[in-house]
Amino acid sequence: MTDVIPDRDRDPIAPPDVALHHEASWREGLRMGVPTLFGIGAWGLVVGMAMVKSGLTVPQALGMTLLAFAGSAQLASLPLIAAGAPVWVIFLTALAVNLRFVIFSVILAPHFAGLPWRSRFVLGYCSGDMTAALFLQKYPSEKPVAGKVSYLKGLMYPNWAAWQVGSIAGIFLGSAVPAEWGLGFAGTLAIICIMVPLVASVPAVCGVLVAGAVAVAGAGMPYKLGLLAAMVVGMLTAIAVEEIIEKKTVEKKNAKGKHG
Repeated sequence: MTDVIPDRDRDPIAPPDVALHHEASWREGLRMGVPTLFGIGAWGLVVGMAMVKSGLTVPQALGMTLLAFAGSAQLASLPLIAAGAPVWVIFLTALAVNLRFVIFSVILAPHFAGLPWRSRFVLGYCSGDMTAALFLQKYPSEKPVAGKVSYLKGLMYPNWAAWQVGSIAGIFLGSAVPAEWGLGFAGTLAIICIMVPLVASVPAVCGVLVAGAVAVAGAGMPYKLGLLAAMVVGMLTAIAVEEIIEKKTVEKKNAKGKHG
């Protein structure tokens, strides 16, 4: 008797292939992400202009936006580059600003662990704050579901394109668009609308408050090191508060078990 390889079309027990294109999921992801595209494009426009104003040449600015694809890290790095800060300071600042993507990667990795490394590389490169947040809101469980990749691509590719179009336009426009237009606020508002619900837990709120206080206190530090310190202290605070809460929860359960 020979072993039978499960066929997903005939075997209901076999897990669905999340990598197969699912048109309905792709369209749903696209529809969910469309409202954020203007804000992303506007923010990219501001970052593009900032890169040129900071002294980068057009080829350098284009290379930065295409390779980095990280507006917060780019904005944090530009003043340091203009001030001639050491490379290690620029690197650590960009790393600290982008550490949230390490968290996103840890959360998203189990959803796509079975994909080829090339696919995971592209998904990792194109992912952003809002795409990760919207995806996790729809798929909080790691359980394989048909259309997961299609939904993420529907969110992700238009987001990437909107950023690049806005950023490249800003690079070539330079200082032609007045800063008084306040286009950067649209991008900030779009991110706030998505990220605020994710900062609903006590550890996250504590981390944000402590990071904000440290950032204000360290505003006068050279090379924007106050931002780096704020990121590190904020994350450590959130981790510590989460551990304290978990410890108290376990102690309460144990106490109830003894009295029960």
